[in-house]
Amino acid sequence: MTNLPSVTAVVPTRDRPELLRAALDAILSQEYAGRVDVVVVYDQSTPDMLLEMDTPERGVRVITNTRTPGLAGARNSGILAATGDLVAFCDDDDEWLPGKLAAQVAALAAEPEGEFVSCGIRVSYDDRNVDRVLPRTRVPLSALLRDRHTELHPSTFLIRRGPLVDGIGLVDEEIPGSYAEDYEFLLRAARRVPLVNLTVPYVVVRWHKRSYFAQRWETISTALQWLLGRYPEFATVPHGEARVAGQIAFAQAAMGNRRDAVRWARRTLARNPREPRAYLALAVATRAVHPDRVLRTLHKRGRGI
Repeated sequence: MTNLPSVTAVVPTRDRPELLRAALDAILSQEYAGRVDVVVVYDQSTPDMLLEMDTPERGVRVITNTRTPGLAGARNSGILAATGDLVAFCDDDDEWLPGKLAAQVAALAAEPEGEFVSCGIRVSYDDRNVDRVLPRTRVPLSALLRDRHTELHPSTFLIRRGPLVDGIGLVDEEIPGSYAEDYEFLLRAARRVPLVNLTVPYVVVRWHKRSYFAQRWETISTALQWLLGRYPEFATVPHGEARVAGQIAFAQAAMGNRRDAVRWARRTLARNPREPRAYLALAVATRAVHPDRVLRTLHKRGRGI
C-alpha cells in the first residue's frame, strides 16, 4: 500500500445485476495503487450479499438504502457509509474507463484548495458512442448557471470526503421526483469552490431508450421551477435562466399544456431570443413534432433537452 488517499465508490443499484457487475469490475480493475472500496447500495430491491469481498487493496460492501427511497437517498446512504478519504459516484449502468481514478486523484492533489473533480464522458446510445468533454479545467458557479454541462455526469464525480460531509452536504432528497438532483448538487459544490475538471472522457454513460410519459414531464417541470426558486443567481445569468425556462416550456408542451408552454416559451425568449428550447417547445405545442422524436434525435448526438 502507498500514501495515496483511499477511495470509496458509491454505487446505487436496483434490479440490474449484469450491468452492476460490469460497473464493479471497471471500478475494481482501476490501476490505482491506493485502497479502493465500493459501497453497493440496494434501493427497493433485495441485496446480493455474494458481491461482498475484501483484500488489502480492494473491497466491496453491500448495504440497503435506509433513507428516502430513490437515487438521492441511496447515494446518501452510501456517502454516510463511506470510509475513504475521497468519495466517488458511479451509477450501476455506467463504467469507468482505465486511468480514470489515478488521473482524478492526481488532479486533486495538484489543487490543494480543490474539493471536487469531474471528467468527460462517452455517451453510449442506440449502438452509437459520442464523446462529451467540457473544454475547461475549472468550472465556477457562473459557468454552471449558464449551462448544465451534461459532461459533468454523476458517475464522474470524485470529492474529498471532509468537504462533502461537512460543507457541500448530502444530495438533496426533497427535490420533486429527484429530478436534476445531480445538477443542484453541482451548483451547491461550485458555490464553495470552482470544480476541477479533466478534459478526457473517462466514463462510459449509457442512455437508455424510453418514452417520457405525462407524469415524468410533470415531474421535470415541477423540479426545474423548484430549482429556479432555490437559486436566485439564475437571474444574473440570462442565458442560464432561459435554458431552464426553455426546458420547462418543452415539458409543458410534451404534456399537452399549450397555454403554459407558450407562457414559458415567451419567458425564455425574453431572456435569450436565441434559446432553441423555446422554439422546440412551440413546435411540440403546435403538434408539428412529437417530443419523443426530439429526444431521440438529441440523444443520438449525445445530448439531451
